[in-house]
Amino acid sequence: MTLPLLTRVYSNPQAALGLALPDWSLLIRQARNANMLARLGYVLAAVAVPAPALVHIQSQLTFARRFSSSLQWEIDCIATALQPLGIPLVLLKGAAYHAAGNTAAQGRIFSDVDILVPEAELAQVELALIRAGWSSGPIDAYDQKYYRQWMHEIPPMQHIKRQTSIDVHHNILPKTCRFCPDAAKLLARAVPTPGGYWVLAPEDRVIHSAAHLFLGGEFNHGFRDLTDLDLLLKEFSAQPGFWEVLLSRAAELKQTLAVSLALRYTGKILHTPIPAAILEQANLALSPVRWWLFDALFLSALQPDHHSCRTAWSSCAEAALFMRSHWLKMPLHLLVPHLLRKSLKPLEVLWEPKE
Repeated sequence: MTLPLLTRVYSNPQAALGLALPDWSLLIRQARNANMLARLGYVLAAVAVPAPALVHIQSQLTFARRFSSSLQWEIDCIATALQPLGIPLVLLKGAAYHAAGNTAAQGRIFSDVDILVPEAELAQVELALIRAGWSSGPIDAYDQKYYRQWMHEIPPMQHIKRQTSIDVHHNILPKTCRFCPDAAKLLARAVPTPGGYWVLAPEDRVIHSAAHLFLGGEFNHGFRDLTDLDLLLKEFSAQPGFWEVLLSRAAELKQTLAVSLALRYTGKILHTPIPAAILEQANLALSPVRWWLFDALFLSALQPDHHSCRTAWSSCAEAALFMRSHWLKMPLHLLVPHLLRKSLKPLEVLWEPKE
């Protein structure tokens, strides 16, 4: 399998040396589509980039720096809104990387802030956010039930003035998912950041990133999310005993499969340095036949989201993994009615009475 240009350059920045301008044009387009252009700028910091390509990279780096400032302001606003409740503000994913100063925050641009709160505090948190200007917007009764009874978060909220979004989680996976962990264990190990906020423990940040990517079914940002894992693993592996703690914690939180997949494909696609003994242990999570099947699916689905990176198999792989995510997310007695309702929902518009 020939890896796309962006995949090769991310893993080995020196591969960018000697690229012709048409290659640079393709690299920029692949990175832009994958939401990786600013991150590519950090990757290529020590590489001489030709002026026509450098203009695009520097522009996105400027945007990323402004995004970081806006993100900090948004986190401060959320903290102010929740301060009367007296509960720690635990940030997730991109907001957590930013607050903790992780290398995975470099050039990472995203659309909403994710936070984790105890399920018992959801009602108070939602009310406090509403009072501060956030709203979940119009949502029908079925979707309200879907979120509040089965999912790991309440309906997404948007600030009525700033139009910024927040996702309030009480877990990292849906309640109905067979791999749903005990959220209390995640919160119990949360660690403070220099700015006074809280984030998941280092190994739990990796586990959440792995669960989000490998148990979910959306891959439009799959390559970027895979680079998140690459950067987190490289950063945290400097901590003594990290690899053993990661595997032990994954087993404790029922995330052995997700972490095993993360280790295998960061290694195969991005050449993340992972000890051979750890990879060997991770490979025990599945039989050789299942690994063969997953290789066929994930090695295709986790490439940059650009037409030049796709093959005739890409759409099939993504569709198969999307169906797998639903199968993991909900038991059949809930999944079948849910999918049937969603598939018929567009027809409801045709039957709505005209005024």
